[in-house]
Amino acid sequence: MCGRFTLYIPYEELIARFGIGRTFEEGEYLPSYNIAPTQKVVAVINNGRENRMGKLRWGLIPRWSKEMKIGSRITNARAETLEEKPIFRQAFERRRCIIPADSFYEWQREGEIRRPMRIRLKDEPVFGMAGLWDTWVSPAGEKVHTCTAITTKPNRLMERIHDRMPVILNPAHEAEWLAPDNRDTGSLSRMLVPYDADKMEAYEVSPEVNSPKNNGPELIVPFC
Repeated sequence: MCGRFTLYIPYEELIARFGIGRTFEEGEYLPSYNIAPTQKVVAVINNGRENRMGKLRWGLIPRWSKEMKIGSRITNARAETLEEKPIFRQAFERRRCIIPADSFYEWQREGEIRRPMRIRLKDEPVFGMAGLWDTWVSPAGEKVHTCTAITTKPNRLMERIHDRMPVILNPAHEAEWLAPDNRDTGSLSRMLVPYDADKMEAYEVSPEVNSPKNNGPELIVPFC
């Protein structure tokens, strides 16, 4: 699964990396070292003309849902079953997004001990996680824009830590992933594979990351 991640790359670098045409003001960008479910996350979509960057609530609420609380349970979607499950099928065909991150956390279990690990790319400051989004309208008429992160089986690095990992898109596939008129779920599914383990690294961090109330650069420092 993917339950926490970071995004603290400078705003201008983020805009350049994902070729953003329209976005929110720089003052609304808040770097975070401990992003957790139900929080607002930065996400990239394409409207058919340009890449747009905005904020989505992490935890997918399908537009047909009768209640908001379902979103807290749908923070991840398994790549292997996107076409099978009605809750994801339409979003997979029509509403895909990229969730930028510069690292993510996973907990490695050793007996009764769970060690928080930070995982990042060795040579890239930021990457794009594959995601799905939707818009839910509350009974009061409020629009709530939400998303979920797609996971896949672990690569050689991650299998020592956890049995799932987020899908990190190959940058060469990002435009095709975002294209709203691309309904070829077969080709889209082939993008949802484990990232090259040789290009990634992991190290233990402080257990302070266990609480989403903690959010500072000390969380990404190697834990000794």
